[in-house]
Amino acid sequence: MFPDDALTDDKFLMGRLRLLQPARGYRAATDPVLLAAACPARAGESVLDLGCGAGAAALCLGARVPGVVLAGLEVQPEYADLARRNSERNGMAMEVVEGDLTAMPRALRRDFDHVIANPPYYDAGGSPSPVAARDRALRVATPIAAWVAAAGARLRPGGWLTMIFATPCLPEALAALPPKLGSAMVLPLEPRSGRAPPRVILQARKGGRAAFRLLAPFTLHEGPSHDGDRESYTQAANDVLRNGADLSAAFGRDR
Repeated sequence: MFPDDALTDDKFLMGRLRLLQPARGYRAATDPVLLAAACPARAGESVLDLGCGAGAAALCLGARVPGVVLAGLEVQPEYADLARRNSERNGMAMEVVEGDLTAMPRALRRDFDHVIANPPYYDAGGSPSPVAARDRALRVATPIAAWVAAAGARLRPGGWLTMIFATPCLPEALAALPPKLGSAMVLPLEPRSGRAPPRVILQARKGGRAAFRLLAPFTLHEGPSHDGDRESYTQAANDVLRNGADLSAAFGRDR
């Protein structure tokens, strides 16, 4: 487990959520916040976070939608321990189970209203990180198709899958959706207006039959380029990343 002196105490959602994270290792940034904002969960519904890490996405969702029933699967015991600690210190119940999504632990073999995931997206080749836990959290070891299959197996009929990942992973993810998952929507996340989106959010419904939809991009930063030591988020991005707003408008849904 991570010793206390190897952890930082980080604020998310303007301090509504505080997470212990390793000072060296995988550290959550904007992806889990955006993932949580895209999930259309309502109070009383159940949510499974595949590869939950230290709990950032699930707990951001819990902060935004009080009353959701949270569970997480994490393959690295030290991160699973952090997720448990983070859920407790933020006053949210979250069942965290250690295990591999390709051999789903018995404790999680049940139906959920929502499954969310932020899979690793760096290629298996290349130079590894000197921090083994960070490398495993970021580098592809399990194909995206396996993540989609695991999510589909855990969703109830009519339930929603929401995933965020690198754009090059999209063809494999879309190919893995049928026959169980349909009504797919893809939200490109462009860093600035007109810039190619390096990441996308994919959403699909178990048993859904609606036509595929490629949505208008969600723009994260103002202006054509970085212009100084500041974040320069768009108002919409600031509302999501700082104020806990959801992405319902981007997906064409009412709040």
